[in-house]
Amino acid sequence: MTTVSPSPVAHIRTLALVGASAAGKTTLAEALLHASGAIGTVGSVERGSTVSDHDPQEIKTQHSLQSSVMHLAHGGCRIHLVDAPGLPDFIGQSLPALEAVETCAVVINAATGIEPMARRMMDYAAERRQDRLIVVNKIDAEGVQLAALLVDIQAAFGAECLPLNLPDAGATRVVDCFFNREGHSDFGSVADAHRALVEQVVDVDGDFVERYLNDGDIDAGELHAPLEQALREGHLIPVCFVSARSGAGVPELLDVITRLLPNPAEGNPPDFFKGEGECAELIHARPDPAAHVLAQVFKISIDPYVGKLAFVRVHQGTITPSSQLFIGDGRKPFKVGHLFLQQGKDHVEVPSAGPGDICTIGKIDELHYDAVLHDAAEDDHIHLRPLPFPVPVHGVAIRPRRRGDEQRLWEIMGRLVAEDPCLRLEHLASTNETVVYGLGELHLRMLLERLQAGYKFEVETRPPRIAYRETIGQGAAAQYRHKKQSGGAGQFGEVHLRVEPLPRGAGFEFVDQVKGGAIPGQFMPAVEKGVREALAEGVIAGYPVQDIRVIVHDGKSHAVDSKEVAFVTAGKKAAQAAIREAAPTVLEPVARLTITVPDGATGAVTGDLSSRRGLVSGTDTPRPGQVAITAQVPMAELLDYQNRLNALTAGQGAYTLALSHYEAVPPQVQQQLAGQYRAKEEQE
Repeated sequence: MTTVSPSPVAHIRTLALVGASAAGKTTLAEALLHASGAIGTVGSVERGSTVSDHDPQEIKTQHSLQSSVMHLAHGGCRIHLVDAPGLPDFIGQSLPALEAVETCAVVINAATGIEPMARRMMDYAAERRQDRLIVVNKIDAEGVQLAALLVDIQAAFGAECLPLNLPDAGATRVVDCFFNREGHSDFGSVADAHRALVEQVVDVDGDFVERYLNDGDIDAGELHAPLEQALREGHLIPVCFVSARSGAGVPELLDVITRLLPNPAEGNPPDFFKGEGECAELIHARPDPAAHVLAQVFKISIDPYVGKLAFVRVHQGTITPSSQLFIGDGRKPFKVGHLFLQQGKDHVEVPSAGPGDICTIGKIDELHYDAVLHDAAEDDHIHLRPLPFPVPVHGVAIRPRRRGDEQRLWEIMGRLVAEDPCLRLEHLASTNETVVYGLGELHLRMLLERLQAGYKFEVETRPPRIAYRETIGQGAAAQYRHKKQSGGAGQFGEVHLRVEPLPRGAGFEFVDQVKGGAIPGQFMPAVEKGVREALAEGVIAGYPVQDIRVIVHDGKSHAVDSKEVAFVTAGKKAAQAAIREAAPTVLEPVARLTITVPDGATGAVTGDLSSRRGLVSGTDTPRPGQVAITAQVPMAELLDYQNRLNALTAGQGAYTLALSHYEAVPPQVQQQLAGQYRAKEEQE
């Protein structure tokens, strides 16, 4: 097995390729690997031969579905590269990639321009105080207007977006604008671009400003420190032009990575916290190989045959195969086995991993996404600031095709959910269903395909049931006598009861007002059991009854024939009869939604909410260009909402929801639900 030696911190670079799907991130990663000599032949997404997209689903769909980690060497530096998915449904793989790197490289397709995913990743990286680099790919595509695209980039992300190089010779090559003071390009003046870069960089340091004003120019080789400061502060967002297909600009991009992008000591370290709540102490990781270990698990991969693999970014200290590490506030350490660098699906063993390294640790069951690893047992709970993941709300109910496989289903789904922070698995007691939630239809479809292909497990799916309820609108009374004689001992029980409505959300009350022993005390639990059975089964549409008080006030018994089973039946039938006379109503769950959309989509989204019986309660502007809409919408109207929101907002909309309250369904909906219930009863 090939072994890679450790690199000094100053010679490490880390960056994540993020952005919209089809921007060419995987092809760019392949081009960088080939240009550096890490691979001998350039793979192709279409042929399914790239280092990054090695999963069978990725090869089939020709899209990245998981983040992939690679490494290469160039200019005396080790470069850790993370290729992240661009489809919005898989942002649970893209966002954690930012935690593992110093530089967020947002790849933009020159042919399609700035797409929603590029905007989202730029915003996320800015919130995390990360260095940002914009890579304009496919510069040789037919009909592209690169000068106009640069103007669009500066309009979208700020005037601090300045080109480090410019296309030249019909986009067959690029010319450097940082170290070169003169030259030609396909658009714009190299001298003007150089001047703009130098002025932007020196602006962060007063001494350099004074020198620049006095001398008129400063040699770019002297600007390393202010350049790194400008990158850290977001005062400069470099723009590079490439064609991953032709190779134009790829060697120059490698030079930019090694010569200009930050090493782990020059970027903004992530915020670690020790302790919980307001008393939590902020810890800044120091990229010191001799310090105690501080590292983070940013990705989990569980193969049905190989087992669990944890992808770890080391921020401080050094991990070796003999290291004893703790997880968060755990008090029991685990011993690291082999350490690897990943090259897509392949492993390359390393003797140690220091600050800036991205390594993998295998076969440690306790490791999980976002786990913080350290070697100081006395430390309190150490954790990172949580990432702002979108909440998974698109659900599908699943059950094993073969009866008796429920436990195995939970075990396998638990592994799959552990790999993706944007998946959630729940058992809903209200509908007795197992529901998996994701970010959209594609997200869940890929999950279920993997369940079948990877684990050979067959499931049946359907939309989740809506947790309707029933209640009453007025008081009513009823009685029921259960009498059965079939030779020998009989059954006898008679129950008189009243029902009364309770306030919404009050639940159920059972009241015993029987006097004089009309129903002997030992049979009252049986009466209550029968009443509860009636409430659980529902009366008009087959849904549980809630917000009701049941008062048992009289009845009759028989010294010989009265038995518990008789009073269970009498209690159930009496309750059902009373509910039917108490203006029964079907209730539906109403969700409280917070929807974030581009301001241009506000009218379309609010109109769609109205068509779904929604009530908009307010709007807010959390940031320029965005609108947050709050609304209440029946859950029954939201089964396909993620797909609809994507269509209305070009994939830029996101929403969260929580149960708000229950309210009566419209009469036509109640008639439909009651009709379906009657038809089902007749069939049975």
